[in-house]
Order: sequence, then structure tokens, then C-alpha cells
Amino acid sequence: MPSVVPPGEGTTDNMAAGTDWPGFGYAALVAAGGLLGYVKAGSVPSLAAGLLFGTAAGIGAYQITQNPKNVWLSLVVSGTLTGIMGMRFYNSRKFMPAGLVAGLSILMVGRLGVKMMGKPHES
Repeated sequence: MPSVVPPGEGTTDNMAAGTDWPGFGYAALVAAGGLLGYVKAGSVPSLAAGLLFGTAAGIGAYQITQNPKNVWLSLVVSGTLTGIMGMRFYNSRKFMPAGLVAGLSILMVGRLGVKMMGKPHES
């Protein structure tokens, strides 16, 4: 006998309502930046780092979509990129790409910090 799931409790409804769109967008931009660095400058390290961090950020966004309290992977990825790209921007003074990624990363860190400090959800 098939089980009946009450409305609003299925994974599709929860995912649509709580999808971490900013997190997925950030992940896509990081991955696209690595790809762009490879295409424009032939930088294999840029491609590898962009795809690695973009994938990790995407997994983090998926985790937040499944459980809004599970921010740790996203926080580690955005915090690491804030540090790395912030130092590159500080040393080079070039906004693209280091300043842009550092700025977006620090915004993600702030957003995740606010999410962590928000009201606790009842389970």
C-alpha cells in the first residue's frame, strides 16, 4: 500500500520552498570563474580551484536546502575563498577576479553568519 505524504512535507515541496538560491548562484559563479581563467589565460590551477571550490559550494548549498542549519561546508568554502582571494586582491589591487570573488565570498560569510545567529527552528 503506498504511503500518503501530507502536503508540504514532501522533499519536492520543502526543496522548492527552502532552496538556497544565493548559495547555488555563488557556486556557479566560482566554478564559472575558474573556467573563465582557464579559457582566457590557460590557467589549469584556476580551472582546478574553480571547479573544486564551486563543487564544494554547490554541495554546501544543497546541504542548506535540505537542512537550513547545516551551513558548515558553505561557511568553510566561502571563508577560505575570502582569505585566499582577499590576499590576492590586497597584493595585486586588481578587482577582477580576486576582488570580485573576495567580495562575494565575504558577503556569503556574512549571510551564513546571520543564518546561524537567527532564531532556532523547532524540529
